[in-house]
Amino acid sequence: MYLKNPTEIEKKSFEIIGGNLKGLFKDKELKVVMRMIHTTGDYDYENIVVFKNNPVESGLQTLKKGTKIFTDTRMAYSGINKRKLKELSCEIDCFIDSEETFKRAKEEDITRSMASVDIAVGLGYEVFVIGNAPTALFRLIEHINKGNIKPNLVIGVPVGFVGAEESKEELRKVEVPQITTVGTKGGSNVAAAILNSIIYMVG
Repeated sequence: MYLKNPTEIEKKSFEIIGGNLKGLFKDKELKVVMRMIHTTGDYDYENIVVFKNNPVESGLQTLKKGTKIFTDTRMAYSGINKRKLKELSCEIDCFIDSEETFKRAKEEDITRSMASVDIAVGLGYEVFVIGNAPTALFRLIEHINKGNIKPNLVIGVPVGFVGAEESKEELRKVEVPQITTVGTKGGSNVAAAILNSIIYMVG
């Protein structure tokens, strides 16, 4: 016999995860960590996630008032609960395949990920969810350091071996509410899981 009810499967999964953690996080942060592990099946996220400047609380307050959310990939966009966001009067967008992004990237000789961040900054987005492109995160950091924007939450978890680790290290030098991972692990699925965990805490 095996579980077939999705709700029961998720409940059992979180019970198993909770029973195997060291319990090093505050309640709201713990919920984020557990969903990261639930999404990946990897307990190492407990050891490599970094919370800085009360990101969960800042994210909760921002979502409650309604906000605009940027994602760097369609995969992250697809994994985020848009029905819940609509209930909260929040917008979510991904500009990676927009005509304006292609145009800017070509004209300025930059990546589409960088161009899409430029668009979001220009439109005053408050939450940035970056799980794939280090260049997107580096570009966002440049805008923050120039004073162009001060996000209420940055989820910066690019995955990979070229620039991913370094971009997250640079983000941790910036004084904005943020959730990052140390090292090469991360990804669009992890980024979506982090935002979803905060969305579900709003209610």
